[in-house]
Amino acid sequence: MADTLTLTVTADELEMLVDALEADLEGYVEAAQEARGQGDGGDVEMFKDAALNIQKLLTRLQDMLPE
Repeated sequence: MADTLTLTVTADELEMLVDALEADLEGYVEAAQEARGQGDGGDVEMFKDAALNIQKLLTRLQDMLPE
């Protein structure tokens, strides 16, 4: 398991991180679709794995956002 870090951010900073990860996630999903269209299975898996990891982190951070 990865080391645990403690990071203090404001609600605004957390929102910026969430926004950036959402954009990053979208990019990886699009890249996976393009790779699939080109028949490049290795890249499809790589981009899908990256998107999945980003989605996991994004979900954790979204759960921390104030209502």
